[in-house]
Amino acid sequence: MIANKIRQISFVGRSPQILSARHKARAAYDGDGKTTVRVINQETDLGLMIDTYATYGFRLNNGISVLGSMAIFPRAVLSWQVRNSDDITEGALRLFKILEPKIDLLIIGLESNEPKTLNRVFRLAKQAQLNIELLQTERACSTFNFLNAEGRSVAGAFIPPLNIAMNEDDMLATKLHHQNLYENTH
Repeated sequence: MIANKIRQISFVGRSPQILSARHKARAAYDGDGKTTVRVINQETDLGLMIDTYATYGFRLNNGISVLGSMAIFPRAVLSWQVRNSDDITEGALRLFKILEPKIDLLIIGLESNEPKTLNRVFRLAKQAQLNIELLQTERACSTFNFLNAEGRSVAGAFIPPLNIAMNEDDMLATKLHHQNLYENTH
């Protein structure tokens, strides 16, 4: 009987905390009730991010274009002397091993997703004791941007894609962009 009363008291004691936590969570958003969106590439205080990629290289959020492969870090970018996945060697990955402070994750963007290539690069990275994520370049860019925006200790090694598949939305956006450029000149 006494044990049941103690359980009831302790349960009652926890109830207001749960309600107050819910109340705080509800008050955490002080907006006007509308959904908001952040374009992380436009926030320069989050570090370098990849805006676009092409078969010849990359364009970063600070306006710099990188021709060919690149090694990118939150605050720096380097030309990575790798033309394709076959050029990735232990020496090409050494840069990411000697960094101070050490990176938590290396995202490698490959132009190919052939199993033979993936296995070879994976083995090389494991021999170098690097934590890696192997992705096609298209996906690797957005993964790097997201983790960098979260403040993670991340680096990227990207090879430009061999081909870029365009869809109707991409073509429409390009047409609208060029139309706006030409209309603004009048």
